[in-house]
Amino acid sequence: MARSGLNIVVVGGGIGGLFAANALIANGFNVTVHEQAPALGEVGAGVFLTPNSVRHLQRVGLGPAVEKWGARVGTGSHYFRHDGAPIAPVQVTDSSGWNATYGMHRADLVDMLANALPAGVIRTGHRAVDLEQTETSARVAFANGAFAEGDIVIAADGIHSELRRKVTPPARPVFHGNIAYRGVLAHALIPHWPTDCWQMWLGQGKHFLTFPVRAGELINYVGFVPADEEMKESWSAPGDPDALRREFEGWDSRIEGLLSQVQKTFRWALYDREPLPTWTKDRLTLLGDAAHPMLPHLGQGANQSIEDGMALATILAQAGPAAAPAALAAYERLRRERVATVQRGARENGMRYDSAYSDLGVRDAEITAHAAFRKRLYDYDVVREAELAAVGLA
Repeated sequence: MARSGLNIVVVGGGIGGLFAANALIANGFNVTVHEQAPALGEVGAGVFLTPNSVRHLQRVGLGPAVEKWGARVGTGSHYFRHDGAPIAPVQVTDSSGWNATYGMHRADLVDMLANALPAGVIRTGHRAVDLEQTETSARVAFANGAFAEGDIVIAADGIHSELRRKVTPPARPVFHGNIAYRGVLAHALIPHWPTDCWQMWLGQGKHFLTFPVRAGELINYVGFVPADEEMKESWSAPGDPDALRREFEGWDSRIEGLLSQVQKTFRWALYDREPLPTWTKDRLTLLGDAAHPMLPHLGQGANQSIEDGMALATILAQAGPAAAPAALAAYERLRRERVATVQRGARENGMRYDSAYSDLGVRDAEITAHAAFRKRLYDYDVVREAELAAVGLA
């Protein structure tokens, strides 16, 4: 049973924070979302949604919006060697055969999540700078002089979370020596490109990914290459299209054809963190990249944030205000092992994708066998697990 009297402050208006707000409101909670930017928005690039999160988007009523704005990828999805030689098909369903894998433009996903919230829930221009707690509440201070008080505060403020220091000692993000060139191209510029396939080419120290977004109107591309120097973690640092083209010279002609159309690109440094020792302190908890930033090599960053939000909403629905700290501790216990496994899996998959093998036949066999891991990943339903975790909290 939902406890509508519980007031929840969400810090961060990205995918994780906005989905959490949707899931919490669906369970009857009073929620405000505080975002530091003057307006919501995302740099133009893609995010991959998989069945383990799409089932939760459906649960909060956003299934039709995913169908409208996403681009479902199908059985033509494939891994290739750098020259175009096929390696293996990509797993695009859970073990039951349910295909809920979609490419989405990040801006579309953010808009979809924000537009589903009641008016007045989102407060932009609020950068969190401090938090204080009592036995009964938590209070966030913002740089603009405002305050927000709630029974619970959820820090969904990203890899550089300001509030994480209130939970666990500071630690540096781990730079993995690679950057990603990211962008989107209008499908009209490359009309031969399939609009229903996720495709990846693997080469020595590099790999190249494409998938459709915005119902196939755009093709998202990401070129992963070694970094010549450590750069700040950023979604929006400008990149040099000519430098990108040089990185993939001599690869499959399909890639060279796509890159010939690129006029603007962004560079994204690849960071994650070692699993944190704790996510929660009393009435404050971490969610998404604030808790578990991960490399993109499983396409699970957004999906795990959505799982976090659904788990938290499900557990809190069984707890009254007095039991809120116990509910947050239950949420952490449930989620930490799951996301640590995914974080490790993303690191391992990056090694495969960048062909760190003396025998590429071994790599190709591992890529083929990896479908079994993805089935288990996609089969997972966090609601069932969260309901069990919530037993005894009422």
